[in-house]
Amino acid sequence: MTPFPYKLIATDLDGTLLRTDGSVSQRTRDALAAATAAGAAHIVVTGRAVPWTRHILDDLGYDGLAVCGQGAQVYHAGEHRLLTSVTLDRQLAGIALAKLEAEVGPLAIAASRDGLDGDVLVGPGYRVQEGPLPHVPYEDPAELWSAPLNKVYIQHPVLDDDALALAARETAGGLVDVVMAGPGVVELLPLGLSKATGLSLAARRLGLKSTDTIAFGDMPNDIPMFAWAAHGVAMADAHDDLKAVAHEITASHDADGIAVVLESLLSPTA
Repeated sequence: MTPFPYKLIATDLDGTLLRTDGSVSQRTRDALAAATAAGAAHIVVTGRAVPWTRHILDDLGYDGLAVCGQGAQVYHAGEHRLLTSVTLDRQLAGIALAKLEAEVGPLAIAASRDGLDGDVLVGPGYRVQEGPLPHVPYEDPAELWSAPLNKVYIQHPVLDDDALALAARETAGGLVDVVMAGPGVVELLPLGLSKATGLSLAARRLGLKSTDTIAFGDMPNDIPMFAWAAHGVAMADAHDDLKAVAHEITASHDADGIAVVLESLLSPTA
């Protein structure tokens, strides 16, 4: 067998490791198992906070580190323990929202509370994208700011995701970071936070470096992770902005794109 060329495999979840139905294929499970048996570590790096990620990791039998909340949380899945957490400055976030709404009009808003069991609060008109993920409706805006947050989600009745993210960056980019993480998912994050910052912290705990890393993703929020990793692989149905910076494009998430690449790296040379 050819030695596996990377010591760390970083995979996004939605649109990357997970198929459209929310499952992880047996082929992908087998390819990851073979890569880890060959000496690589696997780290999930997701925009989802821990409460929306934990059940997936448990189903996979995943007991390593996971980077959640766009890099805000480093979570030990085997111990069900939060190792690090970065929270959003709520005053700055409120100012950022006010500036953005003054520019583009009223927004639908949701927010992810910090912690292992932090609720996702969903305001009037906000559309939760991913099936039956648990969330708590709120009516009183004061409730949104009553406890520490990882991030704020925003939606606009007219602007598409790319246009809303661009408007948010131009209007409030000095106060918060802005990412587009999936269909209908534009997020305001602590300034300077990205998947790359969280992944670098997790990798350091494992004694690994960016040069050891291959990363898989599908959305613009994966761009910093690709910039950090030695090799970035975009799924066939990834956002064009991510494809533009990827080293490689594989099959789609529904066609086992991660497995396609890992199998080729595990195969003997011709």
